[in-house]
Amino acid sequence: MAHYAFLDNNNIVTEVIVGIDETKTIEGLDTETWYANFKNQICKRTSYNSRIRGTYAGIGYTYNADEDIFVTPNPYPSWIRSGSFWNAPTPYPQDNKMYLWDEENLEWQELLS
Repeated sequence: MAHYAFLDNNNIVTEVIVGIDETKTIEGLDTETWYANFKNQICKRTSYNSRIRGTYAGIGYTYNADEDIFVTPNPYPSWIRSGSFWNAPTPYPQDNKMYLWDEENLEWQELLS
């Protein structure tokens, strides 16, 4: 069993389905091509174990064709993409406290209990 993501014209994932194994063909076509023709949308295989295309695609993710990876939505304008994921411009504190990102001040703010 394999999973497939369908993309809109901006390479945004609109749907993810479970389909037949990627090593099989349907009516002589590879699975990505057959599903793309069937749904009239671009189709790209994705996997839970992230062995292909960076990370498992989710609705709202972007497919980056140049890198052949799915990219998670950007949580904040200041964050920097690294592969499929986004990182804050400053690392998360490693002091066993909980923090939330403060985009206005570009820093981690401690959650007080």
